[in-house]
Amino acid sequence: MNTKKLVALALLVSSTSFGQTLKEAIQKTDNERFADADADFRKLIAAEPANGCYQFYFGENFFERGELDSAKVHWTKALSVDQIAPLSFVGAGKTMWVNGDKDGAKAQFAKATSMTKNKNAEVLRAIAETYITSENKSLDEAITLLELAIKLDPRNEDAHLLMGDALYLKTPTDGSPAIKSYNKVLEINPKSPRGIVRTAKLYQRAKNFELANEKYKEAQTIDPTYAPAYRENAELYMMFKQADNAIVNWKKYLELNNSSEARFRYATALFIGKQHCEAFAEFENVEKLGLTNFYLERMKAYSAIECATMTDGAQKGIDILNHYFTIVPQEKILFTDYKYKGIAYSKLGQDSLAIIELEKASSLDSKVAVELATDIAKLYMKAKKYDKAIEFYTFKAANVKLSPAEYLDLGKAYFVGPKNYALADSAFANLNALSSTYAAGFFWRARSSYQLDNNKTYAAKPHYEKMIELVKVEERASNSYKVMVLEAAKYLGDYYVTSPEKDAVKAKDYWTIVNTLDPADKQAKDFLGIK
Repeated sequence: MNTKKLVALALLVSSTSFGQTLKEAIQKTDNERFADADADFRKLIAAEPANGCYQFYFGENFFERGELDSAKVHWTKALSVDQIAPLSFVGAGKTMWVNGDKDGAKAQFAKATSMTKNKNAEVLRAIAETYITSENKSLDEAITLLELAIKLDPRNEDAHLLMGDALYLKTPTDGSPAIKSYNKVLEINPKSPRGIVRTAKLYQRAKNFELANEKYKEAQTIDPTYAPAYRENAELYMMFKQADNAIVNWKKYLELNNSSEARFRYATALFIGKQHCEAFAEFENVEKLGLTNFYLERMKAYSAIECATMTDGAQKGIDILNHYFTIVPQEKILFTDYKYKGIAYSKLGQDSLAIIELEKASSLDSKVAVELATDIAKLYMKAKKYDKAIEFYTFKAANVKLSPAEYLDLGKAYFVGPKNYALADSAFANLNALSSTYAAGFFWRARSSYQLDNNKTYAAKPHYEKMIELVKVEERASNSYKVMVLEAAKYLGDYYVTSPEKDAVKAKDYWTIVNTLDPADKQAKDFLGIK
């Protein structure tokens, strides 16, 4: 058989369906059912090892799943086993293109188009797809090739899909040119899940949740095996913070594509949905499949620390983060990395180490420093390092208004630590102003007021009265209030006995409260005449 006949035969193969089995394998790649497609391609190649088209599309299957090195192996092999099929030269060119050798790639592409005299739409589409999907894009060249491919084969869905992709990448702020190409796909085939999902993605990018979601559901109904419809739908739900719905779609996607990359995305959805125990287990599964990176280690560590049912979660989280810090680029470290390590140390009762990690987190960003000031101050309070607690609360107060709970801690720190009763009183006054129904605030204000003048002016009286007024009678004996109520009632009972404002009736009321809460209290018994 002469060369012209061989070329003609290659054109016949490349311009038809390549046989039903190859067509099905390519469709499985399009459906992101990569493992199933992998099995089909291996069977095809075993039957015809010298078929360059099989090798080219097997490379495409690896490329679509993100395994570039394996893709290049098969694109290169296409030409080594088959110098007749034009797609073999496209594969060789694609290998050069992704390696950055544009001139070499274009020389290979030129061989493929010259073999077909620019009359084979599949070859033109394959070259155009290289220009669109590779990191080194050449969108204008892709559009030119696709315009020619559409003239040759106007009812081919792939050409219009690729044209829409190229136009969107060229003008990402204006989806109208792309939508025309995607609509053309739906004119050719109204039930094309690929066309419907492409349209949905444009709605998603425009943050139109309702229309995007409707289109994804439509594609899923038309072809339940079209995995991208579930993946994109999951991403839509994540965009709109609907983690539970996202997880449902990821599970359906995994039924069709159980790859390490898909499981990583599923684990990420679990993590974002705060299903930390499940996320930790899934990240471990992903690692067993051979996928690992510092993003995975970060989320795995956080998940271990957050998982309430893992008794050793805090220690596991620390161990993972220790390794994480050896592999993460310095510029990729987040304040939360140190923060979570601090949280883990705190859970283990190692507060001094927790403080070190939280202060590292604070040093990365001034806004973060304000955000973490309370956490650090609380740990210093726990360690009875009141000056340091005051330092962090004061720093936060200089940037944002403190909460009632923060004012309470700040006042306590002044009161117990340096015994600066004036500043303690000021903090408690701010607390009372912010929360007029918080009994503990008035209790501590009474204490600081008492210390300011050693009770010479009875400044504590109105605050103790307010505190007792705020506590319901049935709650006085509770652990939360008993000590405070006893102290306030004793003060007020004594006040109405010894102060210029003597009042035996009121004194009896307060000493009765004391006796009710503590029948063994001697002062109350003496006043009430109880033996």
